[in-house]
Amino acid sequence: MENMKSDIADVRNVGKGYDAGTIEGAVFLSHFVKDTPWVHLDIAGTAFWSEPKFYHPKGATGAGVRLLLKYIESL
Repeated sequence: MENMKSDIADVRNVGKGYDAGTIEGAVFLSHFVKDTPWVHLDIAGTAFWSEPKFYHPKGATGAGVRLLLKYIESL
């Protein structure tokens, strides 16, 4: 939460580090949900391959789709 503090705004919408910002994304969202149960699924880094991998072709990966479908089916 320390990285999200701002001299100007109530909260920064980006962290101060040079990493992908997964945790900062979750911390940013946490400021708006109050007591509402929520979850942050950050799939941006695995959503698209610009080069093919030995286990997946180039392009969209569908990362997280099966996870969300299984969860919805369990409700």
